[in-house]
Amino acid sequence: MEHTGMDADVVVAGAGPTGLMLACELRLAGVDVVVAERLAGPTGESRAGGIHSRTLEVLDQRGILDRFLAEGELQPVGHFAGLYLEFDESESRHPYPLMILQSAIERLLEEWAAELGVRVLRSAGVSGLRQDEHGVTVELDRPKAGPATLRARYLVGCDGGRSTVRKLAGIDFPGTEATMTALIGDVELPELTEDYVWVRRTPAGDYSAIAFEPGWFRVITSEFDRVAGRDDAVTFEQLRASLVRVAGTDFGMRNPRWVSRFSDAARQAAEYRRGRVLLAGDAAHIHFPAGGQGLNMGVQDAVNLGWKLASVVRGRAPQSLLDTYHAERHPVAARVLHNTRAQSALVRPGPQTDALREVFGSLMVSDDVNRYLRHLLNALDIRYPVDGDHPLEGRRVPDADLKTAEGIIGVHELLHAGRPVLLDLHGSPEVAAVAGGWAGRVDLVEARGEDDHWTVPAIGEVAAPAALLIRPDGHVAWAADEGGAGGTDALRTALTTWCGPAAHG
Repeated sequence: MEHTGMDADVVVAGAGPTGLMLACELRLAGVDVVVAERLAGPTGESRAGGIHSRTLEVLDQRGILDRFLAEGELQPVGHFAGLYLEFDESESRHPYPLMILQSAIERLLEEWAAELGVRVLRSAGVSGLRQDEHGVTVELDRPKAGPATLRARYLVGCDGGRSTVRKLAGIDFPGTEATMTALIGDVELPELTEDYVWVRRTPAGDYSAIAFEPGWFRVITSEFDRVAGRDDAVTFEQLRASLVRVAGTDFGMRNPRWVSRFSDAARQAAEYRRGRVLLAGDAAHIHFPAGGQGLNMGVQDAVNLGWKLASVVRGRAPQSLLDTYHAERHPVAARVLHNTRAQSALVRPGPQTDALREVFGSLMVSDDVNRYLRHLLNALDIRYPVDGDHPLEGRRVPDADLKTAEGIIGVHELLHAGRPVLLDLHGSPEVAAVAGGWAGRVDLVEARGEDDHWTVPAIGEVAAPAALLIRPDGHVAWAADEGGAGGTDALRTALTTWCGPAAHG
């Protein structure tokens, strides 16, 4: 078998949003990465259609958010099973979802990847793998160029719900089977007079139609008395017939650009890591795409994993750091599977569900209920299990305004390089002394806060800290209040846990 000569530290299987984001995170950390994608080129298919607050923050933390804002449209409301949700501007600089097609997201991420020097191999699907104590040999199926192999230290499967990497690694994918069938397509609807049809329920199912660009609609139909086979063909005529059954008309549907199918099957990988093989995105979890959570969760998987994998690859942290990826992200996906199962139940036709929706909708006028459901979708309330009792620890850091020598900046601007940041807001000599052991690995930043309190989703206002250690993914690993609560011993422990042993001392 021919060898490509393109060995890398990490091979990422799949050039979707998860794989591209992971590749960029690895390159920011100086890791040599190759993305192997079975498709010859971008699909151009719309697929997912939105970015939630936490993902917008992640893109802002890397300094590339403006690229996405320029091509999307902010949506001031969201929904849970088609029931309207309101967002809170105090929780984030980016409280509203951005409506933007997945095809545009992939194009923008691939452009950023090219700027960073990521190598993307197309028409190169993973067909085999062998791992040993030193690395992984990845076999590639290249229809035009012939089979090849890549040797890497790690392989990450970002290759979708039917992940070849997951199957080859022997990782179980338990969950629940489909109970319905939904069809989706990009089409013209010349007889539809509205630009936006929210989830509209009928006795036969439900449908929606969203004009993402002039003249073109994304149409989705859901029928709960039909369960298609996973490998059954999907056609334009099936979409047309389904829309007629559900809506009573096809609105003159014509000119399909893309048609696909999904269901409410919900599965999650039993392990996110087996040896030197890891999973992220749909390869690790699939679910009913209610509320547009899947793409966002995949990008956030990538940002959680990227810096950890880079630290291990570069010899700065032990392999045990990779175990925190499963520990932190597996519960997040389990929560999404749980809430999407609930949403699938809430959109079913029938008088019983009608009554349930009416009761549920009446509860959503409560601020507490609206907040709880909003956080299920936008992930701003996630707290990872880190040691420490400070209310900020484990949570994503608020983008508070800071006074620096260069002027006023937001905390998230400190994370553009994808490195850990030790932010000292009170000029503590003790903090600076501890930081010396991690010089070159952790950015020590001295600044002053503009506000006495920071707003934290799910818990409200907390006193601004005196100092905090921010992981590259924007989550707080350690925080201390004025007077030393939090302690430098705890800081040393946090630095060792998340950034590896000190270089000296």
